[in-house]
Order: sequence, then C-alpha cells, then structure tokens
Amino acid sequence: MHIDSYSFGVMKVDGTEYTADLIVFASRGAGAPDKVRSNWWRKEGHSLAIEDLDDILAFEPEILVIGKGTSGLMKVPALTQETLQEKGIEVIAANTGQAWGVLNEQIDRGKKVVGAFHLTC
Repeated sequence: MHIDSYSFGVMKVDGTEYTADLIVFASRGAGAPDKVRSNWWRKEGHSLAIEDLDDILAFEPEILVIGKGTSGLMKVPALTQETLQEKGIEVIAANTGQAWGVLNEQIDRGKKVVGAFHLTC
C-alpha cells in the first residue's frame, strides 16, 4: 500500500484516484489486509468524532495519521485524541498535504497504520 500523490480533492493510492475523503489501512503483513475505504463521511463534516472511527478501531492500528484537509479545516477534538491514545493508538494530525507523506513513512517503517484523509478544505 502506497499513496502516490495528493492534490486538492484528489488522492492517488496504488495507481487508483480517489476524489472523496478516504481511509487507507496498511498493515505490512501484521495480520489484517491492506484496503481503502472511499467516500468516508463523518457525523459532522469538519470535526472528527470517535464515532467516525469504528472501522479504524476494529483494525487496531499502532498509528493513526489524520489528514485535516488542505488548509486544516477538519478539527480533531481533544476527546477524540484522548480516546485514541487511551486505546494505545498514536495520533499524528496534519494538513493532508503533509499527512500523506507521514503515512507513507510509517508504512515504509513496517507499522500497522491507518490514514484518514479529508481531501478538500
């Protein structure tokens, strides 16, 4: 699993272009299959609630990389971050233009990682 590129509203993952928010699951052989969940919607569009992360919690990643959009408009409330950390998940949140590279780095390091990306704003 590898993110090839990102530009406003478009992310290319392993040669496939996505034009809606998505979640990328990568395990590097850690037991769960790599996959992409496209058309990811949140309860509140520009705020990330723990309820928006059920698939991610079930995957049990070591790290969650959150792409908050081009200009960082998607917020990650403290309660969401605290809940993830209590479950042993390291949280890295950045603008999507930076976050996709962070996800690739973690994949290359062999981590079981998830990237949750807002592609616009």
